[in-house]
Amino acid sequence: MKVLVTGGNGFLGRSVVHGLASAGHEVVSADLQEPTRPVDGVEHVHVDVTDRAVVSSAIAAARPEVVVHLAAVVTPGRNSSREREHAVDVTGSRHVFDACLEHGVRRVVVSSSGAAYGYHPDNPSWISEDQPVRGNPEFAYSHHKGLVEAMLAELRETHPELEQVVLRSGTILGADVDNQITALFQRPRLLKIKGAESPFVFIWDTDVVAIIQRAVTGPATGTFNVAGDGALTVDEIATRLGKPVLTIPEPLLRAALAIGKRLGLTAYGPEQTRFLQHRPVLDNRRLKEVFGYTPTHTSAEAFHAWATRNAGASG
Repeated sequence: MKVLVTGGNGFLGRSVVHGLASAGHEVVSADLQEPTRPVDGVEHVHVDVTDRAVVSSAIAAARPEVVVHLAAVVTPGRNSSREREHAVDVTGSRHVFDACLEHGVRRVVVSSSGAAYGYHPDNPSWISEDQPVRGNPEFAYSHHKGLVEAMLAELRETHPELEQVVLRSGTILGADVDNQITALFQRPRLLKIKGAESPFVFIWDTDVVAIIQRAVTGPATGTFNVAGDGALTVDEIATRLGKPVLTIPEPLLRAALAIGKRLGLTAYGPEQTRFLQHRPVLDNRRLKEVFGYTPTHTSAEAFHAWATRNAGASG
């Protein structure tokens, strides 16, 4: 079938585009950036999702049966702003969904995140897809994913003819992953808030790509948590890395971050304590039982694979 991938030259997009093309699909990669490693047979189109007319024109020209929407600001650059991130994440998503409806796209596959559930003290120990989406306004990524999911929920009511597969991913690890989360594991000591376990769930990047490919062609629609089996606490991660854990009371860390942010010593503000305390821990049963995919790596195996490939993480 014909598939258009927004964010096709991003971290996930490159692998998704390559995998779909290798499986015999006709693929159009839509991105602001030219591909660094073009894939044979894949058409690249220059698309800024913040431009409604450009998005509509690209989808009208491609006439895809399925759109895989990956375009988002995951790790903001130094010169980024909340307004720009909202324009890409939220307004850009609206442009993509509107164009899908306008030009008769059958299915949209959306890369969401477990962050859409939000970082809340009343999150259940294991969070399933029937829990409400409550992205935190203080975290742009979490807030924006929540807003996009609200759009999708509305579209399920008003336009059920547009099939949806919404993938809420845990922390993605891979051989070449280097981001804000993995930076936490590269530090000499791991940080933990006193009294908070707040485990991580991990998913290996090749599993994510395989899940997206199945979402394009498989029969299952709906919303699915994307994570390997099990979880790892900060203490367990530290043991695997052979590193000590610095345990700090929440009020003390909050005050230190407030001062550090004000003085320009850290990019993180006092709200970061919520992330350290209340990460949503994703239940993946629906992924396995309804969607029909069991990740090849558990959370522990994904972390071990990442740590093995990033020897510096072990100090």
